[in-house]
Amino acid sequence: MAEHSLGRQVKYRIRAMDPIVIKVPTVFPMVSLVGPSDSYLRILESSFPQLSITVRGNEIYVKGDEDKARVFTGLIEELIALLRSGQNLTADMVSRSVGMVNQNPTEHPAEVLSLNILSNRGKTIRPKTSNQKKYVDAIDTNTITFGIGPAGCGKTYLAMAKAIQSLQSKQVNRIILTRPAVEAGERLGFLPGTLHEKIDPYLRPLFDALHDMIDQDAIPRLMSSGVIEVAPLAYMRGRTLNDAFIILDEAQNTTAEQMKMFLTRLGFGSRMVVTGDITQVDLPNNSQSGLKIVQDILKEVDDISFIYLNAEDVVRNRLVGEIVTAYGNWDENISKSTFPLRSGKGDR
Repeated sequence: MAEHSLGRQVKYRIRAMDPIVIKVPTVFPMVSLVGPSDSYLRILESSFPQLSITVRGNEIYVKGDEDKARVFTGLIEELIALLRSGQNLTADMVSRSVGMVNQNPTEHPAEVLSLNILSNRGKTIRPKTSNQKKYVDAIDTNTITFGIGPAGCGKTYLAMAKAIQSLQSKQVNRIILTRPAVEAGERLGFLPGTLHEKIDPYLRPLFDALHDMIDQDAIPRLMSSGVIEVAPLAYMRGRTLNDAFIILDEAQNTTAEQMKMFLTRLGFGSRMVVTGDITQVDLPNNSQSGLKIVQDILKEVDDISFIYLNAEDVVRNRLVGEIVTAYGNWDENISKSTFPLRSGKGDR
């Protein structure tokens, strides 16, 4: 009898030429595991083409490549562990669990997908990939965490959820959200309107995340009292930020000087998260990104963590991940090309 690390939950046998038989606890209807109209089973079958998978009653028979069969068995145990935790499986959860165990057969998707960060209005925010869980764990254990990855990988959203969780648990007294207004060169005085009207377009993504996580009626009160502050990076200069959870978003658009200025605002009892995508630098005049430089400067400093996310961590529309991958491949091919891209009028 062979057992996965969660073998107490699911028993199976392996004999020469025999299929692996996975017994699903009868407390769970098989439809909760294989999905309506076997939709989750179809995902599993397409993800493990080397295997023959048959469902009979509360048993799953698996035959084929031995290594893949073991990975599949471990995956089923993880899905059952998610059911035990009280969650209902979805197609997205099944697909992400498949991705995790295919990347690393020792990974435990149930631990990733059952980690609750924040709940509001019936919605629970959790990491959805192993890298996202590493990111959340790094925020918990380090004073400064850098989350670097493409658009849609959850780096800002999860940081915001951790900030609100820290505020609710009274680990900090306030939340400070900032990002560089690079499109205006931080010369906001040249823009028309009030200060709020000037900075709103650059900070709108942070407000959007706030509205997802906090009752909308509470946001104006928290902001007017200073418990939540949203401001452009230029307004951080000269301050010391104590007992605060501070998030710098779009950090790839900071200069080296701005990054140093921001990091040295750290006060007692505070935590910082810096997020950005080093492939999307919008700085003028070929200025070097502070987010790129800081990786070399601080890589050996204790209590500072760098977490890298990728296209597989994108949690927006499926196409976003494919677009990120396609652009990454294109950039790699262009960098190897001996023919430089032409630029000039009409090329944009």
